[in-house]
Amino acid sequence: MKFILSFALLFTVISVNAQEVVNPRPLTMAEYEKAKTYLIKNLDQDTYAKFENAYIMDRYEVRKPYFITGDDGLKKRIDLYKFIAKEGMQELGIMIYYTNEKGKLYTALLPNFTADGKVWEKYFEDIHAIDKEEKNFVLKLSYVLSKEMGFQLYKAVNQGKDISKESATYGNDICFPGDQQVTMENGEHKLLSALKAGDHVITVHPETLKSSVIEVKEVIAHEAKNYAVTQLIAMRSVATSNQKGTHVSLLTKVIEATPNHPMETSTGNKTMGEVTEGDELLCANEKTGAYEKYKVVSKLEYAAGVQKVYNIVAGEGTPFLMNGVMVLQK
Repeated sequence: MKFILSFALLFTVISVNAQEVVNPRPLTMAEYEKAKTYLIKNLDQDTYAKFENAYIMDRYEVRKPYFITGDDGLKKRIDLYKFIAKEGMQELGIMIYYTNEKGKLYTALLPNFTADGKVWEKYFEDIHAIDKEEKNFVLKLSYVLSKEMGFQLYKAVNQGKDISKESATYGNDICFPGDQQVTMENGEHKLLSALKAGDHVITVHPETLKSSVIEVKEVIAHEAKNYAVTQLIAMRSVATSNQKGTHVSLLTKVIEATPNHPMETSTGNKTMGEVTEGDELLCANEKTGAYEKYKVVSKLEYAAGVQKVYNIVAGEGTPFLMNGVMVLQK
């Protein structure tokens, strides 16, 4: 897998106080694997622990843990510790302890910027393996890292694809992959590929934020091709702190469409391909029924493989909800 990342910048922030550690030595693969076996006995109390008289785990900036509740209502916990080689007090990376709502612990080690590429690949493999078991783990982790280290949300969720090295179709078709979900009249969701004329979907007025129902006139399926697709990940977070730690409600939306599909954003109407990180999208909060602004934290353009793509005809200019995100008709 290839990951489009800028971790040198990340560790300029992590390892620095730059005056203190000018050139930290690389984390080795053996140390990476060993560190993951070093468990903190009590994450609530132990801020400092020694292992084999050679390594130290030191709670990152003596911070309290993060307790993150996502769209599924389940509370997860993330603790960060500096992984330090006792000899020379070299900071080799940041140890990540992730505990799910059932008490299951997952570990990964974010290397320092001098680490070999093979070590970085192992880190990527580990966080994506966790992400497969724990929905949106990478997004939750990137939220914490960005909060703690002042770094923009890193783009680890990119499916390992690089549009520059694939042959994708752009063209004039303005549409969505069939696995995107449309919000129906009753609040349930239906795959776009299964939508048909006569179905009733939710539309939202972009200014009053009042929702109403509109009948689908036609669903147009375009010829199966290897379309270029833009993926946007948008996030809304609310954080509060107390003596136990920082509690975060973290809501996310993921939407995909051809790069030329129109959307309304906080900075005006744009195509998906023109949307930038930091733009805000209007999204549905299924729990409260409210329509709220979510900030785009990740944008990826890639060749999605040969497939049909679809668009809805339901009244000129009518917005509708796709994957909970308000989008415009072409």
